Order: sequence, then structure tokens, then C-alpha cells
Amino acid sequence: MGNTAVRGRPRRPAPPAGILLTPGAGASADHPSLLALESSLTAVGVAARRIDFPYRLAGRRAPDRPAVLVAAVVTGAEELAEDLGVPIGSIAVGGRSMGGRMCSMAVADGLAAAALVLVSYPLHPPGHPEKRRTDHFPRLGIPCLFVSGTRDAFGTPAELEAATAAIPGPVTHRWIEGGDHGLRRRDGEVAEIVARWIAGRFDA
Repeated sequence: MGNTAVRGRPRRPAPPAGILLTPGAGASADHPSLLALESSLTAVGVAARRIDFPYRLAGRRAPDRPAVLVAAVVTGAEELAEDLGVPIGSIAVGGRSMGGRMCSMAVADGLAAAALVLVSYPLHPPGHPEKRRTDHFPRLGIPCLFVSGTRDAFGTPAELEAATAAIPGPVTHRWIEGGDHGLRRRDGEVAEIVARWIAGRFDA
């Protein structure tokens, strides 16, 4: 694992009862990275649920509009909370790339989740650093974990750290040395990082 950068001092809330996990644009809920996350989080006592977005369930390749994707995150989190018999504030949300971005947008729009887990956050399209997907960052007031590769074409460590300075909630960065956007062959490492952060009640 690479270098660590931490900003903010999170309070010591109870660990979340559950976490909703979402895939990237070209993947399904059965992506190996989400399976690894589910296994590691279950091992530390956190109920993990993987979901597919509506376009995948309908057999389409092109993602739905953001409003539809965000609504799916909200519904999934609410259903997980109901099934576990806990308030929505006991549910964390997150995922890979586009899925994580949609989770962060849901929180910015008012989803009262416990925490955000953002793996390979797509800060901007490759080669277009001016097109940053950060307008909602100032509305993220909960603990956020960003796990990204140091060679991610969707955002360098310096770019991501600068952008997340706009987030008012506590932010933790974990860097996967040499990892690209797909973080291939690093699923176990990523899952361990996420599980440790969640089980440690969002410790840096």
C-alpha cells in the first residue's frame, strides 16, 4: 500500500450496521472487487449488500441518467436499513468509480448515510482535468474514504487531494501504489483497507 493522507478528525460513531455496494459503469454487482469487499466487510460484522443499477437489470449497456442512478442508491440504502431494522444513519454507502460517485451524489442530495466509501473515484474523464465531477463535494458532511491508485487516469493523487479539500466532512485517502483506475489484482488489498476503516469506526 502506498502513502496515506488524512484530513479532519472524525468523531467516534458506532460502526455502521450495513453498507450498500455499487459497481462501476461497465460492471455488475458480481464484479470481483465488490465480492472481495463483501467478504471482508462481512468478516468484521458489517452486513454488505451489492446492487445492480436499473440499466444493468434491464440488460442495457448504457448507464441511466444520474437522477435514476441516485434514486437507485437511495432505494437500496433504505431497503437495507429496513431489512436490518436500523435507521438509515446506520448504513454506509459506496462503490467503484461511477457507483461511488452516484453514492456521493445521493448523500449530497440528502441521503443521511453513516459514511461514504469511494473506490477509484472518477474525478474527471481521462485527459480532461478541467471537467471535474466535484460540484456536490461541499455538501458531503459525513466521513469519506477515498481509495485510488497512484496511476489512475481519472485523477492523480494531487488532483484528488486538492478537490476533496472542498468536502466539509472528515476525509481519508488511501493510495494503492502503481494502481490504475481498474486496480486490477488489488481487490484483496482494497477490501482490507475498506474493512479496516469501517471496523475502526472511520479511524484515519
